[in-house]
Amino acid sequence: MEKKNEKQTLGSPEKLKLLITVVNRVKSEYYADLIQSFGVNMQLFVSAQGTAKTQALEYLGLNDDRKSVMIGAVRADRADEILSALDERFKTIKNGKGIAFTIPMSSVIGVSAYRFLADSREDNRLL
Repeated sequence: MEKKNEKQTLGSPEKLKLLITVVNRVKSEYYADLIQSFGVNMQLFVSAQGTAKTQALEYLGLNDDRKSVMIGAVRADRADEILSALDERFKTIKNGKGIAFTIPMSSVIGVSAYRFLADSREDNRLL
């Protein structure tokens, strides 16, 4: 009788994408919480400043050009859902405008790192 391999692969792991989100700095915590609600375990915040001229900003009522660039890893199968939620908030939140897009990731070094980024630490597909 042959023993079955206990570390059998159930399927290939989900691919990951980098989610880049640029929002007003005062709204960055709100958007970070929204993104985290989709199982995004790691987000990096970088302070930035808009490039529009002061006169154009004043005309549009956008005097604050301080921005946050948020970078996080998301599972590819959840990316469209996250982008849709962000787009909805960009349209409905007062002073909550922003942009968001994803970039495919080609690899991650280490199973533990992948599991953390994919929010699948209990998933046995990679054993």
